[in-house]
Amino acid sequence: MRIDPHVHLRDEEQNYKETIVHGLDTAKKMGVDIVFDMPNTQKPILTEEDVVRRLKLVPDAEKGRYFLYIGATADAEQLKNAAKLVEEVKEVIGIKMFAGKSTGTLEIIDEDEQKGVYSVLAKCGYTGVLAVHCEKEAHITDTFDPKNPITHATSRPNSAEHESIKDQIRFAQESGFQGTLHICHTSTKESVELVNEARKEMKITCGVTPHHLLFDDSKMNESHGLLYKMNPPLRSKKDVEALRNYLKEGKIDWIETDHAPHTVGEKLYDGYPSGFPSLYLYKELVEELLPSLGLSEGEIENLTYNNIIKAFKLKTGE
Repeated sequence: MRIDPHVHLRDEEQNYKETIVHGLDTAKKMGVDIVFDMPNTQKPILTEEDVVRRLKLVPDAEKGRYFLYIGATADAEQLKNAAKLVEEVKEVIGIKMFAGKSTGTLEIIDEDEQKGVYSVLAKCGYTGVLAVHCEKEAHITDTFDPKNPITHATSRPNSAEHESIKDQIRFAQESGFQGTLHICHTSTKESVELVNEARKEMKITCGVTPHHLLFDDSKMNESHGLLYKMNPPLRSKKDVEALRNYLKEGKIDWIETDHAPHTVGEKLYDGYPSGFPSLYLYKELVEELLPSLGLSEGEIENLTYNNIIKAFKLKTGE
């Protein structure tokens, strides 16, 4: 059994990009049994009513395959209710915070407000997973030029990611947060090193995507480089090599696709959104790249199932 703990299945107003039904079918074809969907939909998933609405889109036959995160805001009552939903609704797998602008409107930019998220969750006794998209706004520049796609990568440098990770680790420790801090889609050598140093003092995990393992930033200099625009962006060959080595060393907890489909027209001409449909890379990654790196079947099972089950305390087959 395999789990992809990070997908964006769109649906509703954006069902022309992806639906839950189609996303689950794609996952099955790629060898993924269970997905965890993200809350930054056009109508964000923030309340119990949002969760109920979202779950109605899941066919009865697929109920055990679909879980979702609830989004974090700076509002204390919303956070308390989110924590309660994680505890009481089996399909709500964790809380997601965007510590930087990406796709959607759920970002929490102010660092005091970010720290407040940890404080509220600590005070209400939350022990679940808080997954964080880490890109520090102060390190992001407004220099992206769609005529030169590589400028997206340079506008969101490595430091934006690892400086935000430093913030999240500090906020979690200072607030007494007792849950698991998950750093989503780590893309740099420094990021993984920060997570592994923090493991000595707290519960923390990190994931890596197929696109950050299979591609490097030279893709953005190719024809139609805008198709490879994503957050965090593709990194250097040196970072890709480091991520692969850290996988072999057991320093990355799991594979997560960050599957984020858009239409080709949008990617190349209309708004240039960030995101890549990485579920389609999953089978290649798991069946070809990981074995070629020397990972055993047991190590691959840890990266695609066991470590995820353990962190989320998920009981499958219920």
